[in-house]
Amino acid sequence: MAAVPATDSAETLYAAARAWRDDDPDPTTRSELESLLASAESGDEAARADLADRFVGMLEFGTAGLRGALGAGPNRMNRSVVIRAAAGLTAYLKQEGRAGERPCVVIGFDARYNSDVFARDTAGVVVAAGGRALLLPQPLPTPVLAFAIRHLGADAGVMVTASHNPPQDNGYKVYLGDGSQIVPPADADIARHIAAVEHVADVPRAHEGWETLGERLLSDYLDAVVTVVDPSSPRDLSIVHTSLHGVGHGTVHEAFIRAGFAAPVAVDEQAVPDPDFPTVAFPNPEEKGAIDLALARAREVRCDLVIANDPDADRCAAAILDPATGDWRMLRGDEVGALLGAHLVARGVERRDVFANSIVSSRLLAAIARAAGIRHEETLTGFKWISRVEGLRYGYEEALGYCVAPDLVRDKDGVSAALLLAELAAGLKAQGRTLSDLLDDLAAEHGVHATDSFAVRVEDLGQIDTLMGRLRAEPPSSVAGIDVVRLDDLSRGDGGLPPTDGLRFLLSDDSRVIVRPSGTEPKVKVYLEVIEPVHTRDDLSRSRALAETRLASVRADVERLTAL
Repeated sequence: MAAVPATDSAETLYAAARAWRDDDPDPTTRSELESLLASAESGDEAARADLADRFVGMLEFGTAGLRGALGAGPNRMNRSVVIRAAAGLTAYLKQEGRAGERPCVVIGFDARYNSDVFARDTAGVVVAAGGRALLLPQPLPTPVLAFAIRHLGADAGVMVTASHNPPQDNGYKVYLGDGSQIVPPADADIARHIAAVEHVADVPRAHEGWETLGERLLSDYLDAVVTVVDPSSPRDLSIVHTSLHGVGHGTVHEAFIRAGFAAPVAVDEQAVPDPDFPTVAFPNPEEKGAIDLALARAREVRCDLVIANDPDADRCAAAILDPATGDWRMLRGDEVGALLGAHLVARGVERRDVFANSIVSSRLLAAIARAAGIRHEETLTGFKWISRVEGLRYGYEEALGYCVAPDLVRDKDGVSAALLLAELAAGLKAQGRTLSDLLDDLAAEHGVHATDSFAVRVEDLGQIDTLMGRLRAEPPSSVAGIDVVRLDDLSRGDGGLPPTDGLRFLLSDDSRVIVRPSGTEPKVKVYLEVIEPVHTRDDLSRSRALAETRLASVRADVERLTAL
């Protein structure tokens, strides 16, 4: 069924809404659409605008799969959209697979609203199409699903999750048999199969016949994930952990116990999965205030380290006691990325090993790799790219995603990253040192790499095109008084990367600015980095202060340049 552009007539919009309603297998969203349609037809302009937004187009299937607000209509997450997606994926797998073989899909889900329903719908479509569907036994972290794909020899995996998005959202993340998220051209091929579905009623669905996996899978994942730490390394470490109302609590705690650490101290108010995320404004550890309860708990129990996972536990945040202030501060994703990279180097790397991070992440990891004599690769944003780097030993992106064991999970994994960070902190503690001391070491050796980011949120997606178009048509010749010496238009593939919408400005003092639209939210994201040399260890405080001053100047000017 074709979605109706918002510019079409009211009657065309209403006809499309009626057709979608009549084809909707879910009585809840069918009733929702019926009520909205009645209000719109009676002259309610707000209802008509809402209806038009729901039918502005089909929720786009891309390299992140699907993600959007729950609700009725083609531009929302609902059973009709999910069934179409499952049918398209299964058709793609049958087309790409060997003749006569049943495609096997392993399916996971988190604890968000309708995640279990969407997972069962997917299983029913796969089974009815002659495939084999393996359903995870309970809401579990995304890394468990990513692990299961190769562990079970599946042809694809589906994880029903919206990760760190707001409570009203859900999503549908697709992996292929290599355990990595889909990339072009597979995403476009699957999208074409989805578009070929005329009516949901035409999609065969089984109501039984899939296999619900037992507890053995989670145990296998845990047995595998604890191998990221050295059995002989120190374990004396006290940790506070929060899962932010997501599904990571049980898995993380069991992983720490199996690895020989003391069980983390839980933030009880956030330990039980809750799709409303009642104690946080936004269930993303990056957001201001999200880990306040964890920090308060840390002050009570006087622990060594705070670890936070996002709701599907594929990201890992950390906080440390800052010696400069005597209070806790959250580490930036780039700081954790550098710490883990340095730790892996110290444990031993081989010349064939490769470190990688996304273009929006700090260049400090590249410096660490260079000093260690190993190759470093820069990729587009997202683990769908990072995980595919040939010879990858370690990869990260600044948005709290770390792949520390690509032979186990070819995606970001907040559980294994937490274990590795804890091993590093425990080893430093045994030496009378801290993570803050190691950050000082890295700055003294490679220079202060100060990073920052901000987002320009939009009400109308057209504003994103306007902003990006303006920066392309009238690029600044300088930023904060520093000359722009190179402009990479990433949409043209500048820099040798696959084309993507984004701009990278390199300044004469080695500062860097990257502007790109978000792939999952209505906003433009801006990433900043300055590098300040450190001539002697005694210069470290001065160099940090200079770097922060330069960074603040760059940010102020870029905020002006990106204002709507």
